[in-house]
Amino acid sequence: MTNALKTHLDAVSGRDLAAYSATIHDDVLVVLPNGSRLEGRAAVEDFHREWFADLDWTQEMTPVWTKETDGTLVAAYEADYRDGDYHARNLVTLVFTRVGEDWLLIHDQNTRL
Repeated sequence: MTNALKTHLDAVSGRDLAAYSATIHDDVLVVLPNGSRLEGRAAVEDFHREWFADLDWTQEMTPVWTKETDGTLVAAYEADYRDGDYHARNLVTLVFTRVGEDWLLIHDQNTRL
């Protein structure tokens, strides 16, 4: 796992909004399992601020596939998500783009399995 992926996933599991925000691109697009979209840094940060404030959920991420090229990093994970009595499995695909020396999340696709 690259440092960018580890930093991003650790920020999510640790509910650390500042660390999470440092891993996302200003033009990020997040597609939620219900098909709704969050476009841009402000919308994605607002969603995660509220989600991270909920301390009841857990999410176990199992790597499925990763590919890195000169300017793109793509990783797919199977996510086992639990929140109280709610349980869902999702395929999460994370697409990072290189900006200078950094990898920033440009697209996050969540598909219900």
